Amino acid sequence: MDSPQYTNQLDERQERWFAVYTRFKREKLVYQRLQEKGIHAFLPLQNLTRQYASRKRSVQLPLISCYVFTRITKKDYVRVLETLDVVNFVKFSQNLIAIPEHEIHLLQRVVGEDLEVEVDPSGYREGDEVEIIGGNLTGIRGILLKQNSDKNFLIELNHIGYSLRIQVHPSQLRSHIRGSVQV
Repeated sequence: MDSPQYTNQLDERQERWFAVYTRFKREKLVYQRLQEKGIHAFLPLQNLTRQYASRKRSVQLPLISCYVFTRITKKDYVRVLETLDVVNFVKFSQNLIAIPEHEIHLLQRVVGEDLEVEVDPSGYREGDEVEIIGGNLTGIRGILLKQNSDKNFLIELNHIGYSLRIQVHPSQLRSHIRGSVQV
C-alpha cells in the first residue's frame, strides 16, 4: 500500500507566507521573538476599547487567536519551530500550504481600518472531535455536542471513564477532524 503524499509549499529561495500556531495568549511574544531572529512576521492586531468598572481602556488584541504569520523560505522553517511558544505550523490535512500574498494584504487592510472585527472560528459541527487550547483544560480532547450560542459550545469529554459536559468558548477550541485546520 502506498504511503500518502503530503504537500509542502516551502521553497528554497522564494519567501512565502505561512501561519504558525502559538500557545494561548502568546501571539505578541512569538511575534517579537520572530522579529528578533530576523524572521519576517505579521501579527494582525485590532484596537479595542474595553469598559472596566470605573474607566475605559484601549487594548490591542490579536485578530485571530493563537496565530502569527511568517514569511519564510525552507531554511527558516526549523528556526520558526524552535521559537519559544510556537506550537507548530498550521496545516490543512497534514499539508503545509502557503497563504496567498493577497490574503495577507487583505488582513493588513482590515486591521488598518480601526474597525472592530469579529473572527468566526467557523467549521465546527456537532460530532467534531475538538481540543481545548486555552485555560486549565488545555490539551484535552472531546466531542462537540452542540453549539449553545455563537460564543458557547458544549463539549463531551470521555478521558476519565465518565462523560463530562462543559461549555467552552469557540476561541478556546481547535478542530481535529480530517480535512480541517490542524497543527
